[in-house]
Amino acid sequence: MDPILFSFELLGRTINLRWYGLLVALGISIAAWLAEREIARRGENSEHVWNALTWLLPIGLLGARLWYVINATIGGNSYYIENPGKILAIWEGGLHFFGGLLFGVVTLYFYARKHKLDMWLFLDAIAPTTMIGQAVARPANFINQELYGQPTSLPWGIKIDSLHRISPYNDLTTFPLETTRFHPTFAYEMIWNFVTAGILLWAAKRWPEKFKPGAVLAWWLILAGTGRALIEFFRPDQPLVTGTFLTTSQLVSVLMGAAGLLLLMARNGTFSIPGLTFPEKYKIAPAPGKEPTRRR
Repeated sequence: MDPILFSFELLGRTINLRWYGLLVALGISIAAWLAEREIARRGENSEHVWNALTWLLPIGLLGARLWYVINATIGGNSYYIENPGKILAIWEGGLHFFGGLLFGVVTLYFYARKHKLDMWLFLDAIAPTTMIGQAVARPANFINQELYGQPTSLPWGIKIDSLHRISPYNDLTTFPLETTRFHPTFAYEMIWNFVTAGILLWAAKRWPEKFKPGAVLAWWLILAGTGRALIEFFRPDQPLVTGTFLTTSQLVSVLMGAAGLLLLMARNGTFSIPGLTFPEKYKIAPAPGKEPTRRR
């Protein structure tokens, strides 16, 4: 499948619209729309989602790209060192969720602080929807022939052309083009994200008394971290942390899961984390000209 959806000429230059950019934009839009609904359901002014997005989008994309470039460079890929002009070429593919997450959370923190918003409410609402947005964008990896796993004989294995194979799978004598299939790791993560995000959104709505401020975020950290850590075992293209069997992404995923577990235990009163406090209920602020939604 051609990664370029269509091209056109503008001022003497060829402009390419790529499936990658389209699907990423679609994923962001769906995630924002779902977050808007969740925030409104909790009684907060949902317009803040779109206002914050004007900052979150460029800064998050920058973080996602920089993390991808750094991760690739750590893994021994010298492409970006030799071609520094390509570091910001997001349209060619190459974003990493963790970078977007890190830069996005920091940006959201300052936005919420400036507008005196309830950070717990926004994190609980946005966390599951980011998984759905990420899942929507994952088919772009198939179109770009990237983020696949090791060879497999399973019936859902996918074909990867010779130009996009990494070593040693680019040895077509050992791994024939017509008969070798690979794990679609991006599809594994897509399925995991849809299922776990759906469960979180459903459970938070079904049992609001059990999902007090911070609980959805904690479960998201546990589930997102666990899923990514397991899927990384199928990824042969990721650099290992020196002296371990873990990839850099696996290490971050394990830390995410551990942070979520600690957060959930603190939320439930098992122990306290210095400087971290939880409200019993969200601090609902009324939308302009409206009364706050009352809990029943």
